[in-house]
Amino acid sequence: MTATAQRCPRSLAALCIDGCTPTPRGTSPEHPGPTQATLRDHLCRTASADDSAGFVHTQPGGLGSGGHEGTPHPGVPTAVTLLCHNPQPRPCRPAALPWGCLRSSRKPTVSSPAAQGRSKAGASPALLLAQAQQARLLCQLPEPAPCTCGSRAPELNGSRRGGSRAGRQGAAGSRRAARPGGSPGTHRVLAVDATLAPRDPQAPGQFGHPVAVPDDKQEEAKSRWKEGNFNVYLSDLIPVDRAVADTRPAGCSEQRVHDDLPTTTIIMCFVDEVWSTLLRSVHSVLSRSPPHLVEEIILVDDFSTKEYLKEKLDAYMSQFPKVKILHLKERHGLIRARLAGAQVAKGDVLTFLDSHVECNVGWLEPLLERVRLSRAKVACPVIEVISDKDMSYMTVDNFQRGIFTWPMNFGWRQIPQEVIEKNKIKETDIIRCPVMAGGLFSIDKKYFFELGTYDSGLDVWGGENMEISFKVWMCGGEIEIIPCSRVGHIFRNDNPYSFPKDRIRTVERNLARVAEVWLDEYKELFYGHAYHLVLRRLDVGDLTQQIALRKRLQCRSFRWYLENVYPDLEAPLVKASGLLVNIATARCITVENTTLAFQTCDVNNEDQKFNYTWLRLLRHRDLCVAPSGTTGALGLRPCAGWESSVAWQHSSLAAARPELADHLVSEHLQPPACLEVDPSLQALRVSACNSANPYQKWQFGNYYAD
Repeated sequence: MTATAQRCPRSLAALCIDGCTPTPRGTSPEHPGPTQATLRDHLCRTASADDSAGFVHTQPGGLGSGGHEGTPHPGVPTAVTLLCHNPQPRPCRPAALPWGCLRSSRKPTVSSPAAQGRSKAGASPALLLAQAQQARLLCQLPEPAPCTCGSRAPELNGSRRGGSRAGRQGAAGSRRAARPGGSPGTHRVLAVDATLAPRDPQAPGQFGHPVAVPDDKQEEAKSRWKEGNFNVYLSDLIPVDRAVADTRPAGCSEQRVHDDLPTTTIIMCFVDEVWSTLLRSVHSVLSRSPPHLVEEIILVDDFSTKEYLKEKLDAYMSQFPKVKILHLKERHGLIRARLAGAQVAKGDVLTFLDSHVECNVGWLEPLLERVRLSRAKVACPVIEVISDKDMSYMTVDNFQRGIFTWPMNFGWRQIPQEVIEKNKIKETDIIRCPVMAGGLFSIDKKYFFELGTYDSGLDVWGGENMEISFKVWMCGGEIEIIPCSRVGHIFRNDNPYSFPKDRIRTVERNLARVAEVWLDEYKELFYGHAYHLVLRRLDVGDLTQQIALRKRLQCRSFRWYLENVYPDLEAPLVKASGLLVNIATARCITVENTTLAFQTCDVNNEDQKFNYTWLRLLRHRDLCVAPSGTTGALGLRPCAGWESSVAWQHSSLAAARPELADHLVSEHLQPPACLEVDPSLQALRVSACNSANPYQKWQFGNYYAD
């Protein structure tokens, strides 16, 4: 197939080194080489897509290797090093490319026409270019752009790049500089996917396909499951840099992002993570992220016990200049481990990832674009599923968002179809998210610290996603799910890692701290759905700093959050209210001054109105109904809030009708006793519970959904 420059695929439309026109060997500044358009025309006439296997091998000594001779960088195709040559710095020419293309501070290792015809693998330049085309590694530029002298392409080499600090700052400044017209330029999202070695299309799990355990390996796979609570045997079988299908919605590849996106530090925390899974997570970031946007990848080892996560991991990651490993000297838990990584991060944006993920193509730029538009935006990718059983990569529905139900249980909820149709929501549209999952998100670093990071009183794991979500929304920020950013995640039925304390109690205590600081009066719903915490008299620790932080940030109320962010959450402040009617007599409890009476029901009588709260209080204004003395008498006393001695369980005593709440049981009495009417005296009392006694059955005027 022969193509003209005008018909050239866009992915082949741009090659650059040092921001100037690539020059074949034998040319000089006085006798410049071909312009970009000429070179592109040549490439299109010599590169055939039929030659491609779809994989690229970055040769040692290629572009972006961080100044370490012979060290490959995973983000740059060999084709560029073979076909471009810049023997020495020279003035910028009109055909030079703007920001967004690849750049090298060194001369390519293969530069002569003769040498270009043979690589170590024996591949021709045309084949390599076709491979780069299918891997979508080359810069995407629809037409030759005018040269802007003095501007340079972005650095690729992160914290170990060469040159002076002032020079690096200058390069960063030029990256953010505006176009001559006054505003930054844009480019299409780069679907980068590079590897250190050619991929084997026949390898197990390639392209995210499922893998079956051989019959003779079933027992081994079963025995190794407990190492990570997923199929570790298959994980080890699959390449650490496998390809996955591009699952982005149609239209994502055409979206444009700003040229001056902020850099990011990617933070992965782990403890005793499976070797192959951790490596696959890191490789997916390196392979599918534009190198100039990744300032560094910080791996935080939360005091792992596995030997392979010590010196062996250090040695393996040493080949990647941007990867840094922080070994903690004691167990901190996920929350504090993340903070340890954030404290030393150098990027403008913090991107938190779990250590058992696979980033898809084009995942990073859409996240950074949202943070660039507003530093108070927290951007989350769509979290797709990597099967814990066969390691297949599976896409998910685009119209989901993170929510919670009481008592603060995180979950995913589908956006109703009628809402999608009414609002004409497209698959690529940003989705507002009331609560994020918490493991994968990007946030402006300064904004993260302004928010107070995570509550330092939260232990190990659990509840941190609720805390950061409420904090962001109520203190002026937004949380968004970005459909054009996709990251696969291994979801497991259980966490395989140990907790220094009881896991359930750790999570419950964390959630209770969040409720006390952020839920205002709605914390009663949390405790009402987790009433055992009231009975246990849970100690949540000192909340002084967190309450002061909320006041200093001038955060909104939780009622505002419910009304503006999550209005579809059922959050009634009471479980039941209104008249409290006895079924047998059809008469109502009435408050007379500070005593209780039993009278004819009157819906207009405010002295007959009661609330049954989530804390199980039978409440009239500030007074609560409670047993009085030992004779079964009833009285009113000031509501104590958490005191179980004034609590009533409104439930059914009939095993056949457990959903029918008709008795009011004072469980703190021994044995438990029920509220009833003495039919002869028409007076209130408590006595032994009897499911068949109609004088012990009560009904409120209004009931609210749990």
